[in-house]
Amino acid sequence: MKVSRNGLRWLAVVVGIAAVAVTAMAVSASAKPQAKYVLGVSNTLVGNGWREEMICAVKAQAAASGIVSKVVVANRNGGPAEQAADIRNLISAGANAIIINPSSSTALNGVISQAAARGVKIVSVDQRVAAPQAHNVTNDQVAYGRIGAEWLFKTLGGKGNVVEMRGIAGVPADTDRHAGFQQALRRYPGIKVVKQTFTGWSFAPGGKQILDILNSGVKVDGVWTSGIDYTIVNAFKTAGKPYVPVVGADNNQFLKQLLTVKGLRGLAVTNPATIGGAGAAVAIKLLKGQSVKNWVKLTPEAWDNGTAAGKAKIKANFSPSRPPTYSARLQIKPWTTYSTQQLFSCKGP
Repeated sequence: MKVSRNGLRWLAVVVGIAAVAVTAMAVSASAKPQAKYVLGVSNTLVGNGWREEMICAVKAQAAASGIVSKVVVANRNGGPAEQAADIRNLISAGANAIIINPSSSTALNGVISQAAARGVKIVSVDQRVAAPQAHNVTNDQVAYGRIGAEWLFKTLGGKGNVVEMRGIAGVPADTDRHAGFQQALRRYPGIKVVKQTFTGWSFAPGGKQILDILNSGVKVDGVWTSGIDYTIVNAFKTAGKPYVPVVGADNNQFLKQLLTVKGLRGLAVTNPATIGGAGAAVAIKLLKGQSVKNWVKLTPEAWDNGTAAGKAKIKANFSPSRPPTYSARLQIKPWTTYSTQQLFSCKGP
């Protein structure tokens, strides 16, 4: 069959348009992020609301990234031996990067080195690890301890009996916060630490500990806590004792108490559980070949319910719809990019 010149020209135009369309579709498809990475999470403190929110933030940031296909969580109570085993299992499960909340600053160095040798990125959140292959994304935990203690000692006029309620003995955040507490204590020789406890960062045991101290007859003028706060306030009411200044974290129920409990003076020192999301963002950047500084360190804020500015911050961050132990700070900019719905749903990709 003979084809005219006009027909040939028309055919060429049609073929050209089809080629452009195919190319455009290919470009469009290639521009869309491909979900190709697997993130692992290793947590060794179960039943703690702060840690649960941390894991939800990891899942939310993974979902928001569009390039993570799955989040695998190893979640159990344990120490360095159990956590090292969990990290190895996550490596075997195909994790490209693992976000850990470490049970030790040094005891995980060996397994972190093994992960690095396999090309697996390790990002430690909340607490710092010493392994040079790891990246750290943490609150400044020394500052956390020092800021709260300085406020407490100053509020007491530089003299009085205080209780130091720590977290878990031997873990990095507890060691750092105690160091900050001691830095402040050296500046106030009139302050006496009459009791020191380890709460395990569990609210009910912490409340019982302070209740036992109050019922023992020991004079208590102030309480510094490593974040186990609202049950401490409850214990004073149970014991029928006048409230004393209390240092806590930005837990939702403590914020409510700072706004509503008559006669309570307190300070909330921020320690955002959404550090998990920031850690996930760092892990994803590393997987994409981007450069991130070895230690991303947040500076804690201090919200004093005895000042107008502090009370405004507390009001802005308290929510009557959130659980008592929910950490108030929902985003850590510029790192987290998830929506509030993604965070609250706690569903990863």
